[in-house]
Amino acid sequence: MAKWGEGDPRWIVEERPDATNVNNWHWTEKNATPWSKERLQQLFDDFKIVQSDIECAVDAVDKCTGEATVNNRKGKLIFFYEWELVLKWSGRLLKNSKLSHKGKLTIPNLSEENSLEDVELTVTIDESNDESETLKQFMYNVGRERVRQQLGVYIKELKEEYSKNLILPKKNDDGSGGALKDANNAKNAAQQKAASGVTSSSSSINSSSNSKSSSVGCKLDVRTLSMCEEFHCNANDLYNALTKPDMVTAFTRAPAKVDAVRGGEFVLYGGNVLGKFEELVPEKKIQQSWRLKNWSSGHYSHVVIELEETSSSTMMTLKQTGIPASEYDAMRTNWHRYYWHSIKQTFGFGSSISDAL
Repeated sequence: MAKWGEGDPRWIVEERPDATNVNNWHWTEKNATPWSKERLQQLFDDFKIVQSDIECAVDAVDKCTGEATVNNRKGKLIFFYEWELVLKWSGRLLKNSKLSHKGKLTIPNLSEENSLEDVELTVTIDESNDESETLKQFMYNVGRERVRQQLGVYIKELKEEYSKNLILPKKNDDGSGGALKDANNAKNAAQQKAASGVTSSSSSINSSSNSKSSSVGCKLDVRTLSMCEEFHCNANDLYNALTKPDMVTAFTRAPAKVDAVRGGEFVLYGGNVLGKFEELVPEKKIQQSWRLKNWSSGHYSHVVIELEETSSSTMMTLKQTGIPASEYDAMRTNWHRYYWHSIKQTFGFGSSISDAL
């Protein structure tokens, strides 16, 4: 099987027993949204909080919107989840009253961007009186922490459940790697010894043959990708999202180096995406030399992004030439996932004001 540059590990099939996602190099993704919705419902089903003479319980998960995905990128697991929850709760004082009071507990920002301690929990009560305010205060002081613990269970189980089979074992994980390495070393040594015994006439022939073969270049099979996407914002906002360091850092969710001038460099996603700006026309055009870190040494694709503002949105067209053929399908998916979808989700460019009304 062909290799780019110096031994791209994705192409060394013997490194994986089944040759699947060699060395965990490719982006792979699992959709954890259905499982998450079901698990969050289970965690708060008949969930009670009792202390002294006060009893409160979660009656229903009134709202559960969001998504969760787990990605394996270059052997590293990355968890994305973002949820908005509304829990209906009721409570009563066990002494001196048999009345039940109802309220809601809202969680607007359960996300991997926030630590569990920073997740916001807002407690409200339907009707205000002395008893209901006592219960509300109990839910604020005690109930929120108990709910936060349940959210911690969800996050822990998400990582345990969806870590399975995303990081695949390498062949030498079963203990045979050392023997394989020794065999390869012995083979290389034998080849070197044999090469040292070649006669001068053979060397002359080989030299002639090598001089001929070296004049033949290795042609890389490449493809061209074209795509169009609509953003509900003006062209200036979208241009800034693609060129301003703070905005790029926001939608990539990782430190980013972006020097948006002609010849300036950009480095995103922990160094996995890098290149240079070739041409910049504010609000109109961005032209880049663009590559993934694991592509063969010196190979860049050519990216042209053009923006056209309409009365209600901005149309973005992208043309990328020079994509290694084996990367084409993943490239289309990852532009959508890690650029366009993330920009819309981060800055709210995915829906218009009229849609929201």
